[in-house]
Amino acid sequence: MIVARDRDELRRAALPAPLAFVPTMGNLHAGHLALVELARRHAPRVAVSIFVNRLQFAPHEDFEHYPRTLAADCEQLAAAGVDLVFAPDERVLYPEPQRFQVEPPPLADELEGRFRPRFFHGVATVVLKLLNCVQPRFAMFGKKDYQQLTIVRDMVRQFNLPVEIVAGETVRESDGLAMSSRNAYLSPAERREAPRLYQVLLQVCAGRLTPAAAVDALQAAGWKPDYIEVRRRPDLAVPSAVDRARVALGAARLGSTRLIDSVEF
Repeated sequence: MIVARDRDELRRAALPAPLAFVPTMGNLHAGHLALVELARRHAPRVAVSIFVNRLQFAPHEDFEHYPRTLAADCEQLAAAGVDLVFAPDERVLYPEPQRFQVEPPPLADELEGRFRPRFFHGVATVVLKLLNCVQPRFAMFGKKDYQQLTIVRDMVRQFNLPVEIVAGETVRESDGLAMSSRNAYLSPAERREAPRLYQVLLQVCAGRLTPAAAVDALQAAGWKPDYIEVRRRPDLAVPSAVDRARVALGAARLGSTRLIDSVEF
């Protein structure tokens, strides 16, 4: 497995096309490895990026403390048969202040965007940079971050990028908690409580709870919900009566940890 730390090393790797790509921020878990396996089913060569992107963190968020575990990540990726890891230093992707940024659509100011202003500006900008550097034929994004998946897919389509965005199913722990690097922040008691977010989303999907009632249920259990909403799947617009393909999305704080999840129905 090749580990490239800058664009020159990436170019020298010169993996033959077609290439499937999994962008990550590292601190890998089984959800990331499921995307790697999905990538292997789409192309003979697989590349993974590991980069903690400052542009998508607000000043009060956990950029400085986000787990950075490159050596352990590379061991997992080598065992999974990955061909290339692109792990650039921040100065490689941002050699100067990033004055040009992708301006995402109004959807970026809804749901996650209401609580993380300009988050999707940072996501879209770094994804565009990574796609330009790696130049894959396929790129894998998980459905847990459903709004991110939707915005990235739309960006690729509108910029006519020669890449196909492939959605990976959310990988869950045995109790239903969506796998996330930030789950490590949970205390033992919080970890036992954490599956409740998934449970209330399932109840919303089944019609047993309204989104407002789901928020109340989380609050009653000690959470601080940001939102529980139902949107239509293709574009995350508010669904009309005739829209049958829907997704329930939620975000809430449990202690100091913010968890997100989504369930299609």
